[in-house]
Amino acid sequence: MLCAPTLPNLQWDIFCRVIDNFGDIGVCWRLAVNLAGRGQRVRLWVDDASALQWMAPAGEPGVEVRVWTTPLYLDGITPGDVLIEAFGCEIDPEFIAAYAGDLRTSGKKCAWINLEYLSAEPYARRCHGLPSPVANGPSQGLTKHFFYPGFTPDSGGLLREPDLMARQATFNRRAWLAQQGVDWRGERLISLFCYEPAGLPALLQQCAGADTPTRLLVTAGRAQAAVQRWLDEQNRLQPNWNKREKLRFSYLPALTQNDFDRLLWSCDLNTVRGEDSLVRALWAGQPFLWQIYPQQDDAHHAKLNAFLDWLDAPASLRQAHSCWNAIDANAPLPPLLGANTLACWQTCVVAARTRVLEQDDLTHRLLVFAANPTQR
Repeated sequence: MLCAPTLPNLQWDIFCRVIDNFGDIGVCWRLAVNLAGRGQRVRLWVDDASALQWMAPAGEPGVEVRVWTTPLYLDGITPGDVLIEAFGCEIDPEFIAAYAGDLRTSGKKCAWINLEYLSAEPYARRCHGLPSPVANGPSQGLTKHFFYPGFTPDSGGLLREPDLMARQATFNRRAWLAQQGVDWRGERLISLFCYEPAGLPALLQQCAGADTPTRLLVTAGRAQAAVQRWLDEQNRLQPNWNKREKLRFSYLPALTQNDFDRLLWSCDLNTVRGEDSLVRALWAGQPFLWQIYPQQDDAHHAKLNAFLDWLDAPASLRQAHSCWNAIDANAPLPPLLGANTLACWQTCVVAARTRVLEQDDLTHRLLVFAANPTQR
């Protein structure tokens, strides 16, 4: 790992448009907090900051949240030293014009980053760090750079706080569960953070039929709605499906980002969705199932397979992901709850986590870029 560069206290402007499901604002908030924790000043421009009311109700020193309106009124604000366009959003021309003007008068170097989506596919590594010169408009003559988060040293890395592993090592599962109102009695714990996965009915049936009791910790929103719909139908069609009461449910409120991490640390199996929670599941080091966001033309199939290839996933984990994501309509959900299956999955996840922990994290790599944006 490289030593962190000695940097001035820079001003970062991160721009985020909230599309759906809170993954975009979740990633941007974590990045802003990571930067502020390393002595940087951050303005997070977001068109809908409502999710931060439960995701990060206390805010964060060094992070200023500003409403991203269209048109964008600067109100005397000078653009910062580093601009980040998250997930292909385009910064308003008036802001870019002000940034270009400030660069001309100050002599500073352009540090304009297009932060892309996370992927293990080869194209992400090929494109990471590539320049994109701007040929016209108020930013003519400036150069953006593509920044691709990833799982390998030649990518942009993954978001990770410097003290993350230390905090996890001192975590008290029982105390945290009690704070959430969960009367944990030693049963197997499974978290459910998902959309409406195809494999959900099979998972619930496996839990109800297992010898070891299971408690499902269901997150607020779509996961809770999916469970409730299935339970309503199942209780109507087959009232005795859980007659031994081997499966119990705990419905959680919307969790802060820190408490979401603690949820993943608590469970013996995690189900996650999207991008931010995938990375947090990897850091948790527990077996997990990832529901990838569906894309047109089934482009997400290749993205999922590339991730499983990097993970070096065993056959049972590949089959489970195929069923969970409806990649193969004929693929049943393999038996998950036997000790051998989850132990095999955890060995795989921990080995993958170890590989990534040996690399520099995404925030560090961004700081290196900001130190000298022309040396790519």
